[in-house]
Amino acid sequence: MNRILSAALAVALLASPFTPTRAAEAPPREPYGIALEGFAYPYPVHQLPLVNDGEQLSMAYMDVAAAQPNGRTVVLLHGRNFPSSYWAPVIKMLNEAGFRVVVPDQIGFGKSSKPQGELHFDNLARNTIALLDHLKIDKAEIVAHSLGGMLGVRIARAYPDRIAHLVLTAPIGLEDYRLFVPPTPTEKMIETEDKLTAEGYRKQLQTNYAIKLPAEAITPFIDARFNIKGSPDYPRWLRAFVSSGQMIYREPVAHEIPLIALPTLFIMGADDHNAPGRPLAPEALRAKMGQNAELAKALAAKMPNARAEVIPNTGHLVFLEAPERYKEVVLGFLGR
Repeated sequence: MNRILSAALAVALLASPFTPTRAAEAPPREPYGIALEGFAYPYPVHQLPLVNDGEQLSMAYMDVAAAQPNGRTVVLLHGRNFPSSYWAPVIKMLNEAGFRVVVPDQIGFGKSSKPQGELHFDNLARNTIALLDHLKIDKAEIVAHSLGGMLGVRIARAYPDRIAHLVLTAPIGLEDYRLFVPPTPTEKMIETEDKLTAEGYRKQLQTNYAIKLPAEAITPFIDARFNIKGSPDYPRWLRAFVSSGQMIYREPVAHEIPLIALPTLFIMGADDHNAPGRPLAPEALRAKMGQNAELAKALAAKMPNARAEVIPNTGHLVFLEAPERYKEVVLGFLGR
């Protein structure tokens, strides 16, 4: 009798719709937290307590020592749509050349706090210098990308004695977007960003950034943004993200760039025509925006100690798309 019951149970299990198919299905992925809990970074992440505009916050950062240190430190400044983990190949490149590499997530981004208040470049600059003070670093090199380029300009202008060289990798902010784009209310921007789908975001990155990478290389950037949507803190994350867009628009740095006296290198992707807010500009003005390689060359010509390097067949993620050329140009510049 026991054998008959066991056989019947086995047949029932095999016939069950839950057994062969659903057992193989992965469970739904747990949403990332507002500080990208669940999203892996390539090196240990530390936290620095800060106060911005009376609000208690925490700034995440990686601090990666070189095996054979040369006594110098590079600070990497990330872009708006990217967690600082995307710097991993550049961290390795710099470490191998002897540099200590400090990689913060700015307040409002990545694994750092998302403030209730608005973001401002002056605060982000002070926070970055506070991190250098905390780590007892008197002087550093800055290598920045995209929005990080705007921040790098503000740091170089406000704290020139703390910076040795400034590398602006595909920076935005080489023009004043207020000259092209009408102001947009924050609530309207929140509504627009909230409607964006993961696939729509992928197309947006590929179009705006002229990305030359395979599709799977872009997926972590999409995950870092859209896996937060299931978190109960998503509305606060979204407001901080939109605040960063308003900061780009309201706090231009293009007029300050020619005043930088530090040794400065622009590294531009020849195909990078990224221009935040272009879809909102009058149609007649859109084609005039985002001529980034030409803007960089024109600005460098006005500066006392600057040059622009344009890398062909690359877009906005130039350090990932042309790593060997990027390494050659950056290490050559920092080594002088």
